[in-house]
Amino acid sequence: MPTRQPMRIRPRRTAGDLFAGLGALVVLAALLGGVPYALLRLAGPPLPPELLDIDLLSSPVGTGTIVAILVLLVWLAWLQLTVCVIVEIYAGLRRVGMPARVPLSGGTQVLANRLVSAVLVLFTMSAVVVPIAKAGGTPAAGPAVASVALSAPVAEERAPLVPVEKAKKVYVVQPPHGRHHESLWEIAEKCLGDGRRYPEIYRLNQHKEQPDGSRLHMADLIRPGWVLDMPADARNIHLVPAAQPRDATLKEHPGKPAELDGRTRTFTPGRADLPTESRPEVSRPSDTSVVPGDGRTDPAETRRAPSDTSRRSPQETATGRESHAADDSGRTGRQTSEGGTGRDPSVAADPGGRAGQAGQDSGLEMLDYLAVASLAAAGLLAALGRRRRRQLWYRAFGHRIARPRGDAAQAELALRLGADAPGSRMLDIGLRLLGRSLAAQNRVPPTIYAAHLSPHTLDLWIHPPDLDAPAPWAAHDGGQVWRLPAHEGRMLDEQALAGAPAPYPGLVSLGSNGEGRVLVDLEAAHGLISLKGPQSTAALAALAVELATNRWSDRMLITLVGFGEELAVIAPDRVRCVGGLAELLPELEATAEERDPGGEVLTGRIHGRAADPIWPPHYVLSAVVPSAEEGRRLAVLARKGVRTAAGYVVAGDVPHATWNWEITEDGRATVDALGFEVAAQLLPRRHYRALIDLFRTAGRLDGEPLPDEREPVPQTPSIEVRVLGPVEITGPPPMEEGRAVLAVELVVYLATHPGGVHPVVLGGILWPRGVQSVVRDATIARVVDWLGVDSAGRPNLYADESGRLRLGPEVRTDWMLFREFVRRSHADPAVRAVLLERALNLVRGPLLNGRPRGRYSWLAADDLEYDVTAAVADAAHRLCEIRLANGEAAQAVMAARAGLLLAADDEGLWRDLLRATHLTGDPGRLRAVAEALNRRAGSHPDGGGMAPETEALIDELLPSWRMRSAPSA
Repeated sequence: MPTRQPMRIRPRRTAGDLFAGLGALVVLAALLGGVPYALLRLAGPPLPPELLDIDLLSSPVGTGTIVAILVLLVWLAWLQLTVCVIVEIYAGLRRVGMPARVPLSGGTQVLANRLVSAVLVLFTMSAVVVPIAKAGGTPAAGPAVASVALSAPVAEERAPLVPVEKAKKVYVVQPPHGRHHESLWEIAEKCLGDGRRYPEIYRLNQHKEQPDGSRLHMADLIRPGWVLDMPADARNIHLVPAAQPRDATLKEHPGKPAELDGRTRTFTPGRADLPTESRPEVSRPSDTSVVPGDGRTDPAETRRAPSDTSRRSPQETATGRESHAADDSGRTGRQTSEGGTGRDPSVAADPGGRAGQAGQDSGLEMLDYLAVASLAAAGLLAALGRRRRRQLWYRAFGHRIARPRGDAAQAELALRLGADAPGSRMLDIGLRLLGRSLAAQNRVPPTIYAAHLSPHTLDLWIHPPDLDAPAPWAAHDGGQVWRLPAHEGRMLDEQALAGAPAPYPGLVSLGSNGEGRVLVDLEAAHGLISLKGPQSTAALAALAVELATNRWSDRMLITLVGFGEELAVIAPDRVRCVGGLAELLPELEATAEERDPGGEVLTGRIHGRAADPIWPPHYVLSAVVPSAEEGRRLAVLARKGVRTAAGYVVAGDVPHATWNWEITEDGRATVDALGFEVAAQLLPRRHYRALIDLFRTAGRLDGEPLPDEREPVPQTPSIEVRVLGPVEITGPPPMEEGRAVLAVELVVYLATHPGGVHPVVLGGILWPRGVQSVVRDATIARVVDWLGVDSAGRPNLYADESGRLRLGPEVRTDWMLFREFVRRSHADPAVRAVLLERALNLVRGPLLNGRPRGRYSWLAADDLEYDVTAAVADAAHRLCEIRLANGEAAQAVMAARAGLLLAADDEGLWRDLLRATHLTGDPGRLRAVAEALNRRAGSHPDGGGMAPETEALIDELLPSWRMRSAPSA
């Protein structure tokens, strides 16, 4: 099908245009001629004698001098306006496109542009129209056309084209060019003249279906082939009928915007009838824009490096989850690699990074859904931590615990990036404190319909309104809202509230409004909740996951009907699954009479205990649409108008529902009774499966053999990277603090991946949400300069022949040296203990201790964390056994403690420490170790408890320990 050329619209001058032009002409004449005339008559020349006096700087400033300065400023303003008018007239008459920008004249030039544009309508319209009318004749009358059209000069006689009813401007996202992928910022820079206008494009296209069936959910995630609607003043675009489907647009315009006679049909604000020259393409970093080793970048690209927030997506700016250096935080499209490890050999053969595109889509989609579910992510990470601790209980010597791969690894990465542990803690502790305070005052707790958790406050919408909120809560909006400021929530004593019950376990996230999380209380509906829409199952899955893992609930039961059987893997103590409502209803009806109505539920909870709540709730989430009879029975169970310790969310249009939730096709959630509309929290099938795979992997107890990797260890390094404790890099000079965090992480990644990594893959690792290629390349070049050269003059950071970035041969890590000592200890039993002790002397604390929150997320999809923990624990265990066999109890204690510095959750080392301490013959020290382990296990952030083998050993070595530890427990 031939490309349809845009029609040249015959300009029409209306009466309004004439009056506007005449008015603009009068204003221009008054400003350009009247202002200087009035100034000369009333105030004199621009430089009056008062300002020419040489004694002005030393003499007192009088009224005359001040007036003279003001007159001079008015003259300068008039001169600035005159220059702007001249520039605009030149651009309009010569048709040069975008006028030149007059420095420091933003508002003045906008005024001049509007006045000149209106005046030019009076004089240029006929000059443009007459030649076209002669060449093409009078076109046939047709339907109304768009009020603004694009046109180009006509070099030869042409027949009139068929008019288009209504036009719109679109842009087709281009395929990757080498290592470069387009972003909304660059499209805005190319088509709108300012990259900071990318939110306009995002808002026009948010949630609109694209030709590949996907939708734009995040401003930094766009794909080649997408058709983007553009603002009215866009240039370098396609003009298509407004009603044309997106797939049809893509078929007609698969490439760049059409050009004619070397000129692109563009639109300049204020000159719809004047063609403009095509603006040059925005320069893109090529594959050679950064040459690691020489530290140089293209100055033009360096000037365009974004500021800290200018290129962030709206979601990221709102949540504030990541913090980067001032010019190292650009965001753009697909930069991550499959698995995030940078070890895919296909990347070396494919410099453009196309081989990893499928994996990139996977990882970024995980971020799109899992990372934004911040409260659910925090609960899931805590549950995952409990599984990992159990894996460590059964870890065999020489093995590491099984680690996730593929989608499961990307799911964990998304959870680490998105988890809002502080927010989850504040919601939990704040609600428990509220319940305890109300119980101390013998007050009936209010009903909470909804909550809003932001980085600044926790707001509760309560009924009935009450101005007497217990401190530190404060009443707002006439007592309808109780608010806990974030700074108050952070200071709450968690230990003091350890036994306080959870008063509102039914609070669950509905979604996000851009400023924070919106939660609703399932019990506050006092009846059935109907969930409708094409994505209802994904919404139910998200509700189930958060309910099953949140920390602001105590003992509860969640029954899933028709879906979610695998969720028992995540929370077996809370979740069960049944096939249909028919098998569940008799049980519900049999137990319904045991529940007391009304406020007694809340009152009973706040006076109860966390370990054994008086009113443990039961929530039913059904993906099965009930029959009419089942719906009626459920409605009776829900006891409309009366609070029960239960909640019922049922898919489908249920006649007896109290609340109606609707999840629209574009992912919006609305609750009719509450008036909320938010971006829904969803868990689509693929992400659901990734979570299940993640937890199934964490449930494996067989483990994986530790790899035996050998690499040359430089004896006299020029740079040393220490990761077995706080991150330290010795050798290069200090770097400014704002850029050091990212530079250090880059060096750490390359140092622990000696096989090298392609720059595109590295961009996805360091900026999992995407990065502008110019920022990535500038960061790499900065690190090249920072690391310098080694003793032989070779760069310590360079790119090999395949394009992979590598560190030089004189860069050494303590992890590299640790493995070398351990390897040599296997070969020489005579010095085994000495070599193992040298290896453990390198350990200074937990791996990468003190790393900034939100950084090093790549560890979730990498072997490093798993390998280091297992190897250090094994080395400490082996040395402890050698010392114990030689009767060296004190040295055995030191060996076990050295391993626990890094592998504190490995209870095998705790057992070694118990045995070694027992051998010292000091029962007081043994009791101190047992009590320390008991306290650590009981207060562990991922859940309490010790391995059965550990408890049995303590019973054997110290039979009376339970009596001493029971009161504190």
